[in-house]
Amino acid sequence: MQTTNYILSDVKPLALNSSLKQLEEVFRKTTYSHVPVLDDKIYFGAFSRSEFELIKDPDFNLQNHRGLLEPFYATDTMNWFEVLQYFATYNTNIMPILNGEKEYLGYFELDDFLNLFKCTPFLHEEGVILVVAKNATDYSFSEISQIVESNNATLFGAFVSKVEDDSVQITLKLSLHDINNTLHSFRRYNYEIVNEFEKDKYIDELNQRSEYLQRYLNI
Repeated sequence: MQTTNYILSDVKPLALNSSLKQLEEVFRKTTYSHVPVLDDKIYFGAFSRSEFELIKDPDFNLQNHRGLLEPFYATDTMNWFEVLQYFATYNTNIMPILNGEKEYLGYFELDDFLNLFKCTPFLHEEGVILVVAKNATDYSFSEISQIVESNNATLFGAFVSKVEDDSVQITLKLSLHDINNTLHSFRRYNYEIVNEFEKDKYIDELNQRSEYLQRYLNI
């Protein structure tokens, strides 16, 4: 999928010598978190709405405050998932795009890339969401794939959804199948099952054994 098809140019970048009034006009007309700033064709960075709201000086000029510019951008050769990751990393809803010569081409809008993500099998296909956890040094995506496929299921997608101390949580999207065998296989490989399922035979069996042992001890 060509990300260049999603390059926009409706909002013109500001010049490096822009005034407070020019900043105000851009942020008033848009809902973007940042506005790109150029000096001729050279991209200097993006000025944030949050910084704009802190300005008290009516004579403010970007030229004298270039240190406030955030130098993030994506390139026109990045795939859509890399771009989506950049949106999250820099906490923005607008992503300036540069070519190989570092020239400004336009920008991407976050909503366009969220819509692309919604159309992936991870979100679009009917299936089962499974969250597993393991020590950060012990898990591998190849092992996870092998466990899923050995239970005749398809892995639509997987990502690390949480890192806490030495433990990593991985969220999986699986095709519809008998999930109980898959859960049992993950446990055999020492993965913890984080989310709950209505019919988890393994947990049911443990509960039954615990109840039986309790009754035995009470005799």
